[in-house]
Amino acid sequence: MSKLPTIDEVGQMYVIGLTGGISSGKSTVSAMLQELGAVIIDADEIAREVVATGKPAWQEIKDEFGLSVLNGNGSINRKALGEIVFSDAKQRAKLEAITHPRIQAAVETALEAARKAGVRVAVLDVPLLIEKGWDDLADAVWVVYVDEQTQLKRLMARDRLTEGEARARISAQMSLREKAERAHVIIDNSGSIDATRRQVLAAWQKIPAK
Repeated sequence: MSKLPTIDEVGQMYVIGLTGGISSGKSTVSAMLQELGAVIIDADEIAREVVATGKPAWQEIKDEFGLSVLNGNGSINRKALGEIVFSDAKQRAKLEAITHPRIQAAVETALEAARKAGVRVAVLDVPLLIEKGWDDLADAVWVVYVDEQTQLKRLMARDRLTEGEARARISAQMSLREKAERAHVIIDNSGSIDATRRQVLAAWQKIPAK
């Protein structure tokens, strides 16, 4: 676990880089932080905007992967696209080359807007925060952690996946154990919601810039 920065090491706005593994409960922790007063910059929401129908990324995805990844109304069928990219690392790299530069640019714009607005604590909610090196944008990295079996069971139940499909999605990301080694704060979400909330509140109270 990394050492938390001091107040002298951060700017006027404190940025939490919030990450975790798929189905680890990152969205739950993000919602708790929002309740405490943080402004959330959600990379998944930005990603959906980036690939909205008619946008340049949408066009490139259609050209690269074909009409089979589109819904009847022309929007991206995330499930169909996911089945392609999570089973083939080369295809996943193609998709990331289309979307990630645009997502990062939008994230950086959102962070700058938050700074100008006088936001005290911003949460950069990004599934691949560490993998893509976006942790450099944060003052502290928070990792939402669950054990491997809990993660697998939750993902299978949430997305109605087979065990093989779920394992493929989990293996496409850095392991939670590796992410935890890069964290300033680890939130263990293996237990109850109340237990998770207590950890979030304790970590929140230690933030130097509020």
